[in-house]
Amino acid sequence: MVGQLGSTRLPSSFHLLTWLFHALIIVTHPIKANEMCGRFARYSLSRELERLFNAHPPTFEIRPNYNVAPTQEIPVIIQHDDGRHIKMRHWGLVPFWAKDISIGSRMINARVETVTSKPAFRAALKQRRCLIPANGFYEWFGKSGNKQPYYFHLPSGEPFAFAGLYEIWERKEAPPDAGPYKSCTIITTEASESVKDVHNRMPLILKPEVYDAWLDPENQEVARIEELLKTGYVKELKRYPVSRMVNPVGNDKKECMEPLKESGD
Repeated sequence: MVGQLGSTRLPSSFHLLTWLFHALIIVTHPIKANEMCGRFARYSLSRELERLFNAHPPTFEIRPNYNVAPTQEIPVIIQHDDGRHIKMRHWGLVPFWAKDISIGSRMINARVETVTSKPAFRAALKQRRCLIPANGFYEWFGKSGNKQPYYFHLPSGEPFAFAGLYEIWERKEAPPDAGPYKSCTIITTEASESVKDVHNRMPLILKPEVYDAWLDPENQEVARIEELLKTGYVKELKRYPVSRMVNPVGNDKKECMEPLKESGD
């Protein structure tokens, strides 16, 4: 699929430039102290996502990813007239009015405190909300150069969904085979008691009982949407330290999320 590092089909200069951009970001993306959420794990496959989110089966294969990084394509849940669908979106939102897709690498998160006012997110918040499935997320703690990664998950161990927004961007005067660039972002909030001693921010994990209201395309009242974000999210999480194997984004292995052994990594 175009946009992934493993792609071998590059039918146009636009696709080539897009592929090179993703490759550069994925290889060089740093771990920033103020960034949340910057990495997560999603290993639940199609059937489990269909069951958990009551979604139609996708027409493509969903592979596990234990070290999801910005600009990669990830599955999201979107509401259509005939029900919920699983679609693929690049992580890093590109607003419809952007000149090019480079802005996406800076738009992987949307702060809940400003999501209603920032031009990059206002339209999507009203009309293009989605669920972003995950099994857990990573955060780092410690001094620069010697940070310890932690893996956060629900106490039940069940998959969950981040509150997400998505956009569809089309390049002006693009070649006919270019197609639109589809992207998304994860909404973040102030860290709960179970997270704040590691980081001051956390991804906003929606409670299952608010999925319907969050995805409802008829729900465009900002006050009601804000209320969902204030009251409809999960606060209690569990965590454990993991190996620094997760640091390089190229390490997409199950070992990235396994508990760190006492002997160290």
